[in-house]
Amino acid sequence: MLVGVVLVAMSISGTAVALPSMGRELDASGSLLNWVVAGYNLAFAAMTLIAGATADRIGRRRVFLVSALVFAAGFLASAVSPTIVVTDVSRIISGIGGAGIMAAGGAILAATYNGAARNRAFALMGTMAGVGIAVGPTLSGLLVSATGWRGGFAVFSGLALLVVLGGTRAQESRSKATARTDRAGSVLFIAALTLLMFALLEAPALGWTHPVSLSTGGAGLVLLAVFGFFQRHSAAPVLAPALVANRRFLGWSLATLTTSIGFLGVLVFLPTYLQAAADLSPAAAGVTMLLLTGPVLLMPMTAVALVNKGAPARLLIVIALLLVVAGNLWLVTLGAQDAVVAVAAPLVLIGVGMGVSFGLTDGQAMALVEADDVGMAAGFLNTLRGAAEALVIAAYSASLTGLLSARLDDAARAAEVGAGRLSDTAHAVELDAFTWSWRLTQLGVGLFCLVLSAAVVVLIHSGEPGSRRGPAPSAGRVK
Repeated sequence: MLVGVVLVAMSISGTAVALPSMGRELDASGSLLNWVVAGYNLAFAAMTLIAGATADRIGRRRVFLVSALVFAAGFLASAVSPTIVVTDVSRIISGIGGAGIMAAGGAILAATYNGAARNRAFALMGTMAGVGIAVGPTLSGLLVSATGWRGGFAVFSGLALLVVLGGTRAQESRSKATARTDRAGSVLFIAALTLLMFALLEAPALGWTHPVSLSTGGAGLVLLAVFGFFQRHSAAPVLAPALVANRRFLGWSLATLTTSIGFLGVLVFLPTYLQAAADLSPAAAGVTMLLLTGPVLLMPMTAVALVNKGAPARLLIVIALLLVVAGNLWLVTLGAQDAVVAVAAPLVLIGVGMGVSFGLTDGQAMALVEADDVGMAAGFLNTLRGAAEALVIAAYSASLTGLLSARLDDAARAAEVGAGRLSDTAHAVELDAFTWSWRLTQLGVGLFCLVLSAAVVVLIHSGEPGSRRGPAPSAGRVK
């Protein structure tokens, strides 16, 4: 299970370092290039909730094994992809597989362990995610420098097949509840996220008031509302209303959403800026990102050890959120001059906050869920992460491109600059515009995380740990 988690995390963090090289080889920029990362995260977000609910019903090991095979197939297709469109589709396939690995893997751990052992199991899961995120940029940077970006995708495919082999040793488990599937809810959820993502990624090129942007964005919001209505009236929902209605579970879930938003925009877009502004190689940019990802490797087990010794989990998560907010706001000072030195302290703050969150949120949230619903709950938590990652990538890209277009008065050139390809003739002007756009975008992310953090504090301090909320078992049980 944990090796699968490492691969899923690496496939998110490592691809960002390879984007400039992929853009040059496949002659891609703008939204088509951003879909390499965003498409993976969209598929991950849309399918994790569905994969978790499906795992509860048809078997958690079965879903894990099939998902690992899909993950491997997607990476193999990416490695031999002739065009950016094929690469984007292949990444979506990998994202679907990654969703099942995370949801079914988390459900297997939750069904196997209880109490302090469960806390340690999920802290290890967070640590392995930290390992993947930590080594992803560095390993991908080295692979890109040594063998090109295709070699990295081929390695991922081979390792995923080893995960399939190891997964056959897991014991099967499933919910004792009804085996019915909410197909309508699944379709609505996938369609809503897809439309919202498309609107965010394509609006900078089409225009925010373009009919396509307005219609797809509006339709996505409508379908999301319809999805919520269907879940309240479904006999076997993919997202039990009881999970969302429980304020403490929702608070811990929102905490993981907040740290993901504060972490991923920097993870995906900073390597491109460092390569363009500071003239770093892909390998050097990947090593620099260890300042962000290294703490995510170390902090999850530290956080859970403190909780198991009596430290209040709610206090630790508040500290983690404050660190993420502070780091994001500090990055507003980023500039091309001494860029690595300028980003060092903010990256460490964000990484420590994210690492503490990885160690706490899943274990604390899953402790509020009954055994039959662990797949759904694991799917919900990872869907929030995936949705945050997908939407923050789209929104971050849209903000950067939109601001660059306004500053340079040239949408096509803005897409090139956003992909890290600055011209020789107007290098200083374009770099100045890139830095200005990056700072304003980062300010927005920091302020948004601050607002979400305040909501988390209110939610996790409501109610008592042992209180029970929620409707009858058919709608999901929450402790």
